[in-house]
Amino acid sequence: MASPDQTHTFDAVVIGGGQAGLACGYYLRRAKLDYIILDDQDEPGGAWRHTWPSLRLFSPASFASLPGWFMPEYDSGGFPPREHVLDYLRRYEHRYQLPVRRPVTAHSVSSDASGFAVETSGGIFQGRTIISATGTWRQPHCPTYPGLADFSGRHIHSAHYTGPDSFVGQRVAVVGGGNSGAQIAAELAPLTTLSWLTSRPPRYLPDDVDGRILFQVATEYARNVTAGRPAGNKITDLGDIVAVPEVRKARDAGILVAEPMFERITADGAAWADGTTRAFDTIIWCTGFRPAVGPLKDLHLRTIDGHIATHGTQAAADSRVFLVGYGDWTGPASATLLGVGRTARDTVAAIQRYLGA
Repeated sequence: MASPDQTHTFDAVVIGGGQAGLACGYYLRRAKLDYIILDDQDEPGGAWRHTWPSLRLFSPASFASLPGWFMPEYDSGGFPPREHVLDYLRRYEHRYQLPVRRPVTAHSVSSDASGFAVETSGGIFQGRTIISATGTWRQPHCPTYPGLADFSGRHIHSAHYTGPDSFVGQRVAVVGGGNSGAQIAAELAPLTTLSWLTSRPPRYLPDDVDGRILFQVATEYARNVTAGRPAGNKITDLGDIVAVPEVRKARDAGILVAEPMFERITADGAAWADGTTRAFDTIIWCTGFRPAVGPLKDLHLRTIDGHIATHGTQAAADSRVFLVGYGDWTGPASATLLGVGRTARDTVAAIQRYLGA
């Protein structure tokens, strides 16, 4: 027998209960709309539950907050660690009594003229609109290199890195010149024979730049583009790596040194174009993620290049579908704690207009 939730039609069904889903929940609650948040995790925290223990934010707590409630300051000062963020997300969900149903995995979404049916591990949920807030963590991206299938060592993505203990004394290649690559390489450098491999020399942002300034740059860039003014600087114009204290310390000590990427992988390591070879026990890919939008596949929203086109956060092919928290694709800095609030607010405003019409 279906539960009342599964026979009821919500104004909005939110798929994903991480930071993007919670931000949407805040504005849906404030708008007094009827909604439910479906989360496939056992506990609050979204992707933050799966990051490595030493991961830190790039901003002070006050510049890493969801709408309505500032993240409490970190007792030790500086950039808050993962556990501080997890505690904040748990308390945020409870503070606003957000209707999160977990663990519920969304398998597929179908539609007709009246709305949507979300088929899940917990039954079918009906909604007039859909907010996809599933993020990217479930879609780690590893590049394809010749010889990878023959590699006898271990290779993992940063999504599955849980700390340095299992790598002590190993020959480790950390691949990737972004923040994850720099932070993991800095942590492993004193404990392993480390090779930090990047496709171009690492570009550090100035040491006094953190998430506050990055958010300001992203906001100004978006405003200029929208207004038809000269765009100005993008975040990537400033650099790729925020020099959090651990990264800065390793860099300044001379133990965090990047080298060029290999050309192919061998049975016991890798080889470079000049004939150089090196043995590795483990390769850690810090090579990013892709949007995890599998539940939307039956809505046929993708364009010929495989991308879901959007106007703001609304899917171009169906304006009742919204995508929140996937980075610049769905709003400047929308994959950040601070930045997602703005796109969540605009999304709920668009839903109100649609329901009102």
